[in-house]
Amino acid sequence: MHLNSILAFTILSFIPATLAHLDKPLSPAAELQKREFKRHASRSLEKCSTKLMERGIAARAESRRKALINKHKRSLLTVRDTDTVLNKSHLVTGSHITPSTPEEQVFASTADNNTCVLSPEGEIGPYFVPGELVRSDVREGQPGVPVILEGQFIDVETCDPIPNLWWDIWNCNATGVYSGVVESGNGNSNDAANINTTFLRGIQKTDQDGVVRFNTIFPGHYSGRTNHHHLVAHLNASVLPNNTLSGGTVAHIGQLFWDQDLVYKVEATYPYNTNNITLTTNAEDHVVIAETEDSTSDPMINYVYLGDRVEDGLFGWITIGVNRSATYDTDYSFIYTGSGGEEVEGSGFSPSGLASGSALPSSTSA
Repeated sequence: MHLNSILAFTILSFIPATLAHLDKPLSPAAELQKREFKRHASRSLEKCSTKLMERGIAARAESRRKALINKHKRSLLTVRDTDTVLNKSHLVTGSHITPSTPEEQVFASTADNNTCVLSPEGEIGPYFVPGELVRSDVREGQPGVPVILEGQFIDVETCDPIPNLWWDIWNCNATGVYSGVVESGNGNSNDAANINTTFLRGIQKTDQDGVVRFNTIFPGHYSGRTNHHHLVAHLNASVLPNNTLSGGTVAHIGQLFWDQDLVYKVEATYPYNTNNITLTTNAEDHVVIAETEDSTSDPMINYVYLGDRVEDGLFGWITIGVNRSATYDTDYSFIYTGSGGEEVEGSGFSPSGLASGSALPSSTSA
């Protein structure tokens, strides 16, 4: 489990309106709520060391508890900034970590592992699509570098893992296109059929250790953004008979990233190298800066190679701190329904997770 760094927060920044990937600025009330969350969680985190000593995280074994406590103690002395995060390699070497390694070993595998605590009202971007399927494999045959991605969700107030949290994940494909969206700046805006696609989107529930796993691909890039994965954390939701999520609240929104040298290696492979859009580096990306500037958060994913080449695939993992008492809305313009994708201008995330009057899709688990 990744508690070697102080749990901290990203503060949202916004790109100019001239860029294609637009994001709505927060209202003054939302900005005030963010600042209050930061103050409250910072006070709460001061209690984490004591909590860890008392009970550990997941409390599976004495050795595991001791390791976690020691890591957390060391983290109290660790201060990061954007340059520190970007100059650190998250490639885990000299270990025997594989996708079959037990969770407790994966998340306690590095002496300087990273914890990412994103702002709960972080940048969701314009391509969130509610109504997606509960499934672990979201690839749908999309070409690209295979990625097995594990996340562990930790309560920033108690330092305990969060079981039964729903991780909603999505990213663009190898050439920078999101499924379920027909919009300028998202591939061919004349391709109306893309509204009915669901590739590289899915939802999974965390286990008793707060861990969840997806099979996806390494995200490509598009104008003004580095390669990244989006996430939303749902709490107290339930699964409908048609295998979609309903109800609950959103306690967390954010984005995850990969080391720049790894990005270069992936982008040199096919079909990533067919993308002629200028690559934005991590150091230039406004969200990377927002998540690491004046903070101790590390939103870069730890990883190992699954074979001898990057094309063989990657196994990545990261711990994500969440304030489970927070509740936030998620804006969206498209939704996946029983009759396919629909454009829903001006919508917000409703208590049911869907816009009023929308039908849910019928599906089976993947």
